[in-house]
Amino acid sequence: MLAYVLGVVLFVLCFWFSVSLHEAGHMWTARAFGMRVRRYFVGFGPTIFSFRRGHTQYGLKAIPLGGFCEIAGMTSLDEVTPEEAPRAMWRFPVWKRTVVMAAGSVMQFGLGFLILYLMATTMGLPNVAGVPQVESVASCVRDATTPEEVSDPRCEAGDAAPAREAGLRPGDRIVSVDGVTTLTYAEVMVAVQGSSGPTRLEVERDGGTRPVTVDVRQVERPVAVPGEAEPEIRTTGTIGVSFVRQFEYGPVAAIPGTAAFTGDMVVQTFHRLVEFPQRIPAVVSAIFGDERDPETPISVVGASRIGGEAVQHGLWPLFLILLASLNFFMGVFNLLPLLPLDGGHIAVGWYERVRDVVRGLRGRAAGGPVDYNRLTGVTLVLVLIGAVVMVLTVTADIVNPVRLF
Repeated sequence: MLAYVLGVVLFVLCFWFSVSLHEAGHMWTARAFGMRVRRYFVGFGPTIFSFRRGHTQYGLKAIPLGGFCEIAGMTSLDEVTPEEAPRAMWRFPVWKRTVVMAAGSVMQFGLGFLILYLMATTMGLPNVAGVPQVESVASCVRDATTPEEVSDPRCEAGDAAPAREAGLRPGDRIVSVDGVTTLTYAEVMVAVQGSSGPTRLEVERDGGTRPVTVDVRQVERPVAVPGEAEPEIRTTGTIGVSFVRQFEYGPVAAIPGTAAFTGDMVVQTFHRLVEFPQRIPAVVSAIFGDERDPETPISVVGASRIGGEAVQHGLWPLFLILLASLNFFMGVFNLLPLLPLDGGHIAVGWYERVRDVVRGLRGRAAGGPVDYNRLTGVTLVLVLIGAVVMVLTVTADIVNPVRLF
């Protein structure tokens, strides 16, 4: 129980640091461009302590669920003093405002990348894409009735593994089975289990592709059956290979490896955001007692609980992957072109820029800053929707959380 609590606290602290870094990205770039930064606070609610340095007040608040960086003149509605007016944010070129507003997400992308890079060079990155790369080739295969017998067969004459006899090696990537392209090791396993006798494989090795004929052997193996406590013994095809579940890298090779992994996670984040609205009804159902779908959105509360379970069971790679994915999600989410998100301010700035270019082509003077009063209604609706979603996910994560075990 203590390990679980420590895991939850550690995850919350890491989240707090991530938010602090996000807001610091806004602050550092704003100050670098000469904008006036009024306040930089970590957390919400009652102020624990604060101090002033130069024109900026720094502080820590009691609730570790966010933070803010207040820049003078972020919108035309923001009242500025005569001293602040020349350095009001809305007076600066749109590209500078874009850099400032995007800097928070950039910091979180960078933090997520750093977490994954450290994983890659120490404990490796999980093969989440299911790349069908051979990790090891068994000495033999034989009938088995328990998982222990499958993983540790007692080799006897005539039990030599088909993959070994065919010359498969660790590092080979199986790209097709019997003429059917296989993108993941799950597809390879399904194809092999349904095959028997000589089967043609295409294998990538040393930068080239070569054909390999493997004599798939039919063996008896335990297979888990949904709803049944005991596995069922079935006859299935096998060749005697295991696939890479964790990619390990050196310090240099980890850079492109981490970049590719980061790209995959960011793409998955976009997919999750697109699917987000259609998963909200399942969150509501979970609140009222239905089984919680692990694919439903979770709040920081839910992520912290999962982080605590990961630490409790020693699953540090899962803890770090969860932390990196949270940073990517927050980075992408904040860039959505919706007010009051950072992306909304960026969208307004570029609208002003395009509008002024069009006006210039028509021989007209540039327009002034966008009147945010006209956007207040839409902004309030989006804030209300965000608040409702937050309440729903937090409630579900308290009364019916997603659990690892």
